[in-house]
Amino acid sequence: MEGAPLRIALLSYRSLPTCGGQGVYVRHLSRELVTLGHQVHVVSGPPYPVLDPGVELTELPSLDLYRDGDPFRWPGFREFRSLADVAEFGMMRTGQFSEPLAFSIRAFEALRPRRGQGRPDFDIVHDNQTLGYGLLPLRRALRPYGIPVVSTIHHPITVDRRLHLAATTGRRARLGVRRWYSFLPMQGRVARGLDGVVVPSESSRHEIVADMNVPLDLMHTVPLGVESDVFTPSPAEPIGDQGGQGGQAAAASTQVPGRIVVVTSADVPLKGLMVLLEALAKLRVERPAHLVCIGKVREGGAAQRRVVELGLTEAVTFRSNVPQPEMVELLRTAEVAVVPSLYEGFSLPAVEEMACGLPLVATTAGALPEVAGPSGEAALLVPPGDADALAGAIRTLQDDPELRARMGAAGRRRVEELFSWKAAAAGTAAWYEKVLREARPTAGHDNQVSAAC
Repeated sequence: MEGAPLRIALLSYRSLPTCGGQGVYVRHLSRELVTLGHQVHVVSGPPYPVLDPGVELTELPSLDLYRDGDPFRWPGFREFRSLADVAEFGMMRTGQFSEPLAFSIRAFEALRPRRGQGRPDFDIVHDNQTLGYGLLPLRRALRPYGIPVVSTIHHPITVDRRLHLAATTGRRARLGVRRWYSFLPMQGRVARGLDGVVVPSESSRHEIVADMNVPLDLMHTVPLGVESDVFTPSPAEPIGDQGGQGGQAAAASTQVPGRIVVVTSADVPLKGLMVLLEALAKLRVERPAHLVCIGKVREGGAAQRRVVELGLTEAVTFRSNVPQPEMVELLRTAEVAVVPSLYEGFSLPAVEEMACGLPLVATTAGALPEVAGPSGEAALLVPPGDADALAGAIRTLQDDPELRARMGAAGRRRVEELFSWKAAAAGTAAWYEKVLREARPTAGHDNQVSAAC
């Protein structure tokens, strides 16, 4: 029945919010769907999500072969309990990313209908870009009940592979990159076999058509949101009467002169940090500037090596696994936020930075113009991969406090008008209703379903 509360199984192969956008998406979408009156049951592999009251969680333990502090570990023999464990380990040992396939097999086992148990206790299964082969038999098993299986695709990982290969030299290293991304054909086949796909931007939608051959009419666009009551500008403080004028509000003086902030996965070529480091080196020739990089960095990896090569050891601070309140404070202390990405399917960091009243310097890659708006409004937009243009735009903002204030205020207004998790959840729930109307049960009785199980 249209408008009735839905029971939603939300799948995510890894979900900790400090590990990237997947965990942020799962937490806030699930919370707002519950606020709308729906029931949400998150099914996740490790690292597990932080969820709000009212959202249920089923943990699907894995071998956790990519855990922080012990990546690519060798599990003990007693840890192997299922086919999914064997697949996870075997793929990892041959240089492939194994989590999506292994998690999808576990999700199939956890959610598939079983003889004598009646109809499953959910109305729709929503995958968060796992796109593993286990989703296809799950869809076949649920089809007789009219329960669709859908997925979010934030952007096609084929873009990551292209940019990773472009940044890699040496035949052996490039072969390793290709092997790591060997799960991509699987993701394309699974996406084409589902009941629907939701995407965060029109740019991402068209990239998915081009790279994954997913039919355009299978997809629906719902922009992501931000906690605009958490990501806020610095608290205002009153300025006393001057010349008989009434008091005014001004941003508390918390900004650190010359501070630039970027929220990124430091060693992912797609995120463009190397270009930003080159731009920072150019700026440092003429002025003091310091970059705070919020995101995971690999010890001894390409990002850290490049910092040393450019003589930026004292000019760059890396912060990883930053709690949300601390992240907000770090954003507020910066003069400028930079999104140097070579591609983005949406960019939650850009929205969070605008919500904090920060002026942006962003590239024109992917969906960034959709998110940030026209150049000169809330952001100065530059071509991706152009360190000179990036440095010039940062310089322009650093030299003009009034321009920073105007653009920061415009960014905050843009967020309030366009990007909220409440709106994202409402749009997603409306899409669920459409998908459910189109689902056609092929049988109505358990005995007819058992053959599919």
